[in-house]
Amino acid sequence: MKKTLSFLLAFGMLFNSFSQDEENEEFDISALQELLEYQFYADSIDSTFVYQTGIISLGNGVATLTVPEGYKYLDSKQSEFVLTELWENPPAESLGLLFPEDESPMDSGTYVVEIQYEEEGFVNDDDAGDIDYSDMMEEMKKDQVSMNLERQQAGYETVDIVGWASSPYYDSESKKLHWAKELKFETYDVNTLNYNIRVLGRKGFLILNAIGDIDVLETFNEDRDKIIASVEFEKGYRYDEFSPGIDRVAAYGVGGLVAGKVLAKVGFFALIIKFWKLIAIAVVGFFAAFKNKLFGKKNNNLPSNRE
Repeated sequence: MKKTLSFLLAFGMLFNSFSQDEENEEFDISALQELLEYQFYADSIDSTFVYQTGIISLGNGVATLTVPEGYKYLDSKQSEFVLTELWENPPAESLGLLFPEDESPMDSGTYVVEIQYEEEGFVNDDDAGDIDYSDMMEEMKKDQVSMNLERQQAGYETVDIVGWASSPYYDSESKKLHWAKELKFETYDVNTLNYNIRVLGRKGFLILNAIGDIDVLETFNEDRDKIIASVEFEKGYRYDEFSPGIDRVAAYGVGGLVAGKVLAKVGFFALIIKFWKLIAIAVVGFFAAFKNKLFGKKNNNLPSNRE
């Protein structure tokens, strides 16, 4: 109901702005009804989600999430529904989604953090101090050209890498790596932020991907450290428990994680998220499409345009 009231308030503001400019047009109540039906539909979906806070076990005991203050967690099953059914992503396993506490999958919000786990082996971090990230960015831009061809063939829009939104940083003590890219979607005017966090473990790594419009970077940075600190591997999966000769070693190091060449299936370029920003676009389009239905041209001999 809170969202519906907000929706009606926003609609009222929109109505006033239209009516000021179009004094000679009639209001079509049927279009308002359709808008309200859409909002009630969104509210009905929102009401089905069950969120959690506190300490959450991830991946059958692989890791623990302590939900940060100001956030709420949506479990794996519900998150897969959101990602594949609501946001039209290809099917993929997810350990859950973190939302700011006042937002949900049906909101036009700021950003969402997806959590995944990849058991790709132990990632040796010896190369962490020797990487030239400027050169890496140029290579990534070149690689994206061929990746975009694959995306087009699969029926998805292209994505261009604009550059680093935040340069890669690796904490050798916590074994946590983070960086951010600025991306340009083919059909979206505002650039996208993809903030990547990796937590290295004995048999693989945790992935936290935060996705939103580029202008949320400052907002995300305010919470970044507590989000990074919120996930830890459980005993038996920690980085310092690696057993040479027993545990599998990944074929890449820290540089490979950032470049993503051997991990094309992981992260944002597989996660074709149609989340809030695209819902926001749809809502704007929705209003535009119904403007003619809401306000029909007056004619002395004809009734107003009603459908």
